Formats: sequence, C-alpha cells, structure tokens
Amino acid sequence: MFEAVDDENHQHIAAYFSLANDRVSTTDFPNKTEFNRFRKHRFVNEKRLKSYPAAKICRLAVSQELKGQHIGEFMIRAIKSFFLADNKTGCRFLTVDAYAAAIPFYFKQNFVPLTVEDQGADTRLLYFDLNDIAD
Repeated sequence: MFEAVDDENHQHIAAYFSLANDRVSTTDFPNKTEFNRFRKHRFVNEKRLKSYPAAKICRLAVSQELKGQHIGEFMIRAIKSFFLADNKTGCRFLTVDAYAAAIPFYFKQNFVPLTVEDQGADTRLLYFDLNDIAD
C-alpha cells in the first residue's frame, strides 16, 4: 500500500494492490487442444502438467487524484520483481481478471489474453509470462 499526505496532515490511500495464488490450467481453455498449444509454446520438452503456478493480481487501484503519474506501472513492475528476485513461490505467470476499461493498461504492461473465449466480456483473463523478462 502506498500513502499520500494532504495539506491538513490527513492520510489518504494513494494506491494499492493485492495478490493471491493462482494457476493456469486446462480449465482456463475451451478445450485441451488450446491448452496444449499454449503449453507447447511456453514449455518446450518439459513434463506435461495439467496446470502451472501463477500469482493473481486481485485488486490494483490508484486514487483519482494521482492517476496519470505512472503509479500503476510502478506497481506492476514491483509485482513482477517480487517473483523474479529469489522466486520462492515457483510462479511462472501473473494473471489478472481485468475489467474491460483496464485492459489497455494491462496490454501496455505486456499482459496478453489467455484465450479468445472471453473477448468482449465485462472482464478478461490476461496473463504475463515472467520468463519473458530479459535478464
């Protein structure tokens, strides 16, 4: 959580996020063929699993007064760094059920849709492969 202080010394929440354990699994795809295409692209010559560990961004928000100051981008970079430096969770992916209005923000952070099945819905399941971050 990030806090900002106004002129009257009242504290206000500037931005926040929350995370939960998640997974990318066969149930996220319309059929096994789509899951196998996803898996083949990401896990060449690896043991075939039915799911892969992920961390879900449950909530991410910036106060109206501070929008446009790149705080959301900073928080996404911080979240990604949590799982790159000494990744004790073993997570390979970050996921988010993005509201339609927030999808462009997540696209700018290099999240991509998991499937096309939820295109045009109120929320869309997006993911980011932590393995895509260059060292």
